[in-house]
Amino acid sequence: MATLLIVHHTPSPHCQAMFEAVLAGATDPEIEGVRVVRRAALAATASDVLEADGYLLGTPANLGYMSGALKHFFDQVYYPCLDTTRGRPFGYYVHGGNDVTGAVRAVGTVTTGLGWRGAADPVTVTGEPGRADLRACWELGATVAAGLME
Repeated sequence: MATLLIVHHTPSPHCQAMFEAVLAGATDPEIEGVRVVRRAALAATASDVLEADGYLLGTPANLGYMSGALKHFFDQVYYPCLDTTRGRPFGYYVHGGNDVTGAVRAVGTVTTGLGWRGAADPVTVTGEPGRADLRACWELGATVAAGLME
């Protein structure tokens, strides 16, 4: 069975809503043969990453960058996972108050360095997530999970 690892930092109700939508998409009953594991960014380990076949990442944009929690996650797993996880699919979502550009760039830089393969366009939301934003999060989760089906 394939494993999808969701690594998230959800410090606000808006990030929580986006996380829940991503999780709902990833665990849709039509997606079979994929186990979904969720870890808070500060609790995720290199072992979690090595045991997964694909990844979904979620972060707020803080001061023009990804959250410190997601940065800490990347700092912990980068070298232990660098060669082994190259080519694995991933997707991500970012929430910001008014700008997410720096956070998107930062996540893109690290995942490019890891050699991960984008499986879907990132979902970016500023302000309160609307119905279309949450639908896009659901689709992100479903797309990445479905891509792991055997």
